[in-house]
Amino acid sequence: MAALNHLIVHVKDKDASAEFLADILGVEAGKQWGPFRPVQTANGVTLDFINTDKVSTTHYAFLVDDQEFDRSFAKIKKAGLRYYARPDKSGAGEINTFYGGRGVYFDDPDGHLLELITKPYGEHPV
Repeated sequence: MAALNHLIVHVKDKDASAEFLADILGVEAGKQWGPFRPVQTANGVTLDFINTDKVSTTHYAFLVDDQEFDRSFAKIKKAGLRYYARPDKSGAGEINTFYGGRGVYFDDPDGHLLELITKPYGEHPV
């Protein structure tokens, strides 16, 4: 069975972006590896940040437990980041409770839409 190993994330400043994500998630950003600055998630997948002049934004969702959500959400609020309940950026200043969990969307320094969820999504949002 295939397993996701890494994603390459194009950003303007790989160090700033890797440190930003690592801080929000409560992990350490890895040391530079070739042209990349990796951030490893609990399931072993790394987001490998690389500098580029052209950033095409995308979306990354992270499944966290309730305690991790609380810690990360506190960091989002302390940093004064705008956050949203839904991916279309509606519900500003709110979180969602899809599938009996909690979720929040926010932007990284380059405009990638990041999401924290405490329950995986199913077929239809509730």
